[in-house]
This record gives sequence, structure tokens and C-alpha cells, in this order.
Amino acid sequence: MLTVPIRQLGESERAAVERILDRDPYAGAQIAERVAAHGLNWWRSDGRIFGYGPGRRVESIIWSGAHLVPVCCTPNATAAFADMLGSEARICSSIIGRSDQVLGLWERLGGYWGRARDVRPNQPLLVAEREPAIAPDPEVRLVRPSEVDQLFPAAVAMYTEEVGVSPLLDDGGRGYRRRIAELVKGKRAYARFLGDRVIFKAELAIVTRRTTQVQGVWVDPEFRGRGLAAPAMAAVVRDALRRVSPTVSLYVNDYNLSARRVYARCGFVSAGAFATVLF
Repeated sequence: MLTVPIRQLGESERAAVERILDRDPYAGAQIAERVAAHGLNWWRSDGRIFGYGPGRRVESIIWSGAHLVPVCCTPNATAAFADMLGSEARICSSIIGRSDQVLGLWERLGGYWGRARDVRPNQPLLVAEREPAIAPDPEVRLVRPSEVDQLFPAAVAMYTEEVGVSPLLDDGGRGYRRRIAELVKGKRAYARFLGDRVIFKAELAIVTRRTTQVQGVWVDPEFRGRGLAAPAMAAVVRDALRRVSPTVSLYVNDYNLSARRVYARCGFVSAGAFATVLF
């Protein structure tokens, strides 16, 4: 029996949620972006935020939607959230966040939700606060709305390689293409073109007042190993710091040593570790 209540949080508790998100602006970035856009009215943002803490005090939160995202979860909060979620059918496609919190949830939820497709227990979280010391690639630029058709095949290739399934499976890729088009329209998608062919791409998938999170970094396999990635990423980081947010963050699989070397050259430093559970 839980001695500390869990409750769904509403707009009246927005200030408490924002205080917790500010305590960990990198793990909470996905939630912070949604709260800034929609508030805490879950029916407007396709997810719910639950809080844990004694009385009316909120100490830990978790976002439950297409992704499950814990933020500032103590071991007691992690256990309590897992007890609550284990009584419901799984609706999320992944659990993402600080490694200790994600793995703590999964240790308890695995018995309820069955096997995961993949568990990535150690994904270094990296942050850049200054422009890279290396020269940026002048050919890397924002993708224009008229170039979504050229960008989309590269985005599909990146997603399939990274996640292990194609984004075309569920609806022929219509939803994924809409997402890519939204990023392009919002001036959050970068690429280097060779004619009509994209040979490098990256997106600012999440933007908050504290950070922007880079995702979807990809180099065409034919062009890997040629020193293209570091200057290309330097161009993305420089523009993001100048135009979007005071920091740039990302997380990377620990075994991807070539990518980690690229990010180190671009000035990224460690800010802990994420974990991801994929269903």
C-alpha cells in the first residue's frame, strides 16, 4: 500500500512541475516543451503528468503518453509510479530518461508489461554550452520546406538504423513525414546536400528555454569515415546556440564510439547517462 499519494497534476500545479523540470532541464526537456506549448491539460497534449510527494508537495514527476519519461524520481517515487503503471495496460512505445530512474522503473514493470524489444542501459548524456572550436561545415544549412521530399528518405534510413524498425510500418510513414515537415517548417532540421541527395542530417527535436536536444544525427553510409560528421555537427551546434537555446544536448549509445568522438570534438561534455527501453 502506498503511503505517499500519486496524483495526476493539472494546470493549478504548473509552477511546481516547472520547478522540477528546471532541476533537471535535460531529462525533463521533452516534458518542458509540451508544458510550455499546452500546459498540463493532458487532453491537449496526448499525455498525462503524475506527481509524487507528501501532502500537496510534488517531489517527482512522470510523463505518461507515447513515451514514459521520469524526472527527478527518487527510489520511492520510482517504486510508487511502477506500482501504479503496472496496474494499467502499456500505452508507451518507450521509456526514456536518466538511467537509474528508467532501469528502476523497468525492473518493476517488466513483470507486468512483458519483454522489451531492446534495452539500452547506458547512453551518455552530453551537453555543449559554447560554440565548437572546430570550423563548421559551410555546406550544412537549414532544410527548406520545398526539400522535405529529399530529406524524408534520409530520415527513414536514420530511424530504421537507430530504432531497429521502419517508421513506414504503421501508416505508411504519413505520421513520421508530418513530423519531419513540422521540424523543417520550424527551422529545426539541418542537412548537407549533394545535388538532391542528403548526405548529412540532424534535427533539433526538442526546444525549451533551457536547452535544445539534437536527435536524428545521420551520415550517409557511403560518406562515413571521411571526416564529414564533426564539421557538420559543429555547424548545427553553432546555429542552435546562436539562434535557439543557451545549451545543446543529446544522448548517444555508449557503444557508438565514432559518434562520441565527433561530439567530443564539438565541445560536448558529460552530463550523466540516459537509458531507453524500446517496445
